[in-house]
Amino acid sequence: MIHRRKSAFEKWFSFTRHRRRFGADAHTQQLDAQDYSQLRERIIVQGDEEAKHAHGASVNLDEHLAKVRREFIGQSELLYQHAMLIVLIRREADVPANYERFKRMWMAERDFLVAHLDMRWLISACDTFVDLDTDPVLRAVAMNGPLLANTVKLGETERFILGVNGETPDQQASLDELWTHRVGLFDGVSGFIPGTDDTLRNMRYRLEDVCGLHPLGVVVMEIFERLQRVGNENVYLRFKGRHTREKTRWWD
Repeated sequence: MIHRRKSAFEKWFSFTRHRRRFGADAHTQQLDAQDYSQLRERIIVQGDEEAKHAHGASVNLDEHLAKVRREFIGQSELLYQHAMLIVLIRREADVPANYERFKRMWMAERDFLVAHLDMRWLISACDTFVDLDTDPVLRAVAMNGPLLANTVKLGETERFILGVNGETPDQQASLDELWTHRVGLFDGVSGFIPGTDDTLRNMRYRLEDVCGLHPLGVVVMEIFERLQRVGNENVYLRFKGRHTREKTRWWD
């Protein structure tokens, strides 16, 4: 059975969760002090450093945001501030207020964000809408983003593991690279980590929430479940066979 989510009560007693959002207010105060036009026109420069995708998460918020900021070197400050809000929301820092900031930014700067964010951050934006918006239509529409992108992500990860011809068994060197490094696939999207990755479990949680908005949502959940069944050969089932971490399983 899929691992249940922790309750709000259980989360409250996790000291690590509290540590992960220490200092959040200082970052949002800087954001609130500037308007979007200023942020949009400012280009991030950090000496002679080059842009590098963040990989892994630091418990310390400032350290983690510094890694995320480096990802946006040479790009607009507004794109980093968008990513920062997602990080704060994921770390449960004043979620209602930060989601309001996030939604306000999207309503004001939709065209710019769509044009300039890479797919990784577009997917994260969709996840955020699914998690927190009160409009069931927006939540249902946004769910299509991660469903589409994560399915392609699985396919491209498997192609990386097997090789282009797809006729060899899993290549250990490719698996080792996925387990130890960030493997970029396309447009900011990184490879799925066989055995441990929580991407599909989190997508399953969101899919259950959205499908729960209507009695006929069970049709979609049935389709998702059938993709995991032995005999229905497909990329979800094959990655189910590669998975080892019970806590992050995505099937019942």
